[in-house]
Amino acid sequence: MAEAHFTAIIEPDEGGFHAFVPALPGCHTFGATVEEAQANLQEAVELHLEAMLADGEEIPFTREPLLVTQVNVPLAS
Repeated sequence: MAEAHFTAIIEPDEGGFHAFVPALPGCHTFGATVEEAQANLQEAVELHLEAMLADGEEIPFTREPLLVTQVNVPLAS
């Protein structure tokens, strides 16, 4: 079986963690812990890809290089 690799983002959110895959718009999930969010995301990605394939959509693999960075901007007083 072929395997796909995607970059995932897991970030703190109210009461837990928000997890998503930038290459798969609409593929988001949550968890009370990082580990739960990661496990939920694994399932969410599998289901998202199944639905895309069933609909005849092309899988949008992550383009490399992917840069996750921080942007600093001044705030007006």
